[in-house]
Amino acid sequence: MLAAVKTDARDRPGTYRLVAEGGEVLYVGKSKRVRARLLSHFRAEYPRDKSARIIAEAASVAWDYEPSEFAASLAELRLIKRWRPRYNVMMKRDARHYAFVRLTAGTAPRLDVVRTAHADGGDTYYGPFHGAQQLGEALRELNDAIGLRDCALDTRMHFADQAELPVAAGRTPGCIRYEIGRCLGPCIGAVMAAEYNARVALAREFLAGAHDAPVALLREAMEEASHRLEFERAARLRDKVARLESLQDQFARMRVAIESLSFCYEVPGVNGDDRVYVIRRGCVRHETTAPKDSRERALLDTLAADLLSPAAQRSRAVPAHEIDELLLVASWFRRFPGELERTRHRFGRSPYMRV
Repeated sequence: MLAAVKTDARDRPGTYRLVAEGGEVLYVGKSKRVRARLLSHFRAEYPRDKSARIIAEAASVAWDYEPSEFAASLAELRLIKRWRPRYNVMMKRDARHYAFVRLTAGTAPRLDVVRTAHADGGDTYYGPFHGAQQLGEALRELNDAIGLRDCALDTRMHFADQAELPVAAGRTPGCIRYEIGRCLGPCIGAVMAAEYNARVALAREFLAGAHDAPVALLREAMEEASHRLEFERAARLRDKVARLESLQDQFARMRVAIESLSFCYEVPGVNGDDRVYVIRRGCVRHETTAPKDSRERALLDTLAADLLSPAAQRSRAVPAHEIDELLLVASWFRRFPGELERTRHRFGRSPYMRV
C-alpha cells in the first residue's frame, strides 16, 4: 500500500478510503493534498495512533481526486453516509458543539433536545443551536405551556376517544404533570387525539416563528397573578416567559443564519475545473461546471433563481438527512469567511465567468 501511494498518488484535493481484506471500508478521509495525507497514516505509531491501527487492518487503499477542497469535503461526507465506516465518526468535530430540537413522529409526538439526527425515523428537527442545557430548559417551558408529554417514547398512549382504554380494572394510572396541569395526559385517556394534535400544530407554528401563542398564554397568566397579588407566582411566570422569549430569539437567529446560506458559490478547481454550487439553506441543490459562455450562464441563472426562490424555501424545519451537510457548509464558511466573496444571491449581469 505504501509503495502504491508513493508511486501513484498526487498532492491534489480528493478523498481516500482504506479497505479491509473482505472489502469492508474501514475509513474514509479527505485532504487538499491526498498523497501527503496518506503518507502521514503510514508514519503513525502503532498501536497508540488510530491511523496506525487502521493501516494494520487494511488490505488496500484507494483514492479519487476532486476539483477542490470544498468538493472533497462534500464527497467525503457522502461516502461516509454511504458506507458508514466503523473508524469514522461523522461530523465529530462540529456536531458535538450543537443541539437540535426534535419533534417526534408517531402517536402523541413530543419535543426533546438531541445531539444527533436520524434520517430514518420520520422525526422533525429544528436547529442547530448552541447551548443544549439552556435550550432544554426553554423547551421544558414550552412543553408546560402547551401541555405536550415528556414521558418515554415507548410509553403507551390512551386517548379519550379510543373505543377501549387498555387500563386494568380498578386501577387508575397516574401522570404527575397532568395532575399539576402541565400535560394534557395522553397516556391516561385525559385528552382526545384531535385536541392533542392541535397542540402539536401549535408547537410547530411556534418553532417556525409563525406566532407566539405559548408566550402570550404565560404572559396573560402572569398578569392575572399580579392582579390577584400573587407576586411569587407572577415572578415564576415572568421567568418562564423570559426563557420562552430566549427560545424564540434563538430560533429567529437560527432561521436568519440558515436562510443566509442560500446562494450560488463558484469554486476554482484544479486545472481549470471550476465548479458552481447552488446552495439553499446550507445544502447543495445543484452542482455544475462553471459557465463558459452567455448561454450557459443564462441557463444556470434560470435554474438558480428557481431553486433559491422564496417558494422553494418555505419550510423552517431542517430535514434529518440534510443536517450533516448543513453543518459542513456552515463550518466551511466559518473557517474560510473570505470564500463568501465568491457567492452571489442575485442573478442578471454579474457573470460566473472570469473576465
